[in-house]
Amino acid sequence: MATATSTPRTIAPDPWFKRLKIALSVIALFTALWLLWNWNSIKGQARVGAAYGAHVTCSCRYVEGRDMASCETDKEKGMEMVRLSDDPENQRVYASVPFLAEAVAERRGAFGCVQLNAAEIEAL
Repeated sequence: MATATSTPRTIAPDPWFKRLKIALSVIALFTALWLLWNWNSIKGQARVGAAYGAHVTCSCRYVEGRDMASCETDKEKGMEMVRLSDDPENQRVYASVPFLAEAVAERRGAFGCVQLNAAEIEAL
């Protein structure tokens, strides 16, 4: 029963930053689970992208004789993460997706550009 001297009970509102922290934690959890579930697919796509980028850029650079800036325009949509560099002395192109995959292609005479396997890359 309320009297003139009693103070009204107030319910403290939930602070917005507490709700924000919970929401961000839930989003981070779902993102981590999604990455864990799809890790093999992500890694496989990175390997394919790096290998394709190395091979196409090697052909562009050392078979067609174009410069690296021109060869960069040959990247397909979705290959923005693939980083390319060349080694003119050995006629090699290095491609990588940071932290996920790397590939090397080199020109071998009449065979054109050939992908190097893991043992050949280790020997470089």
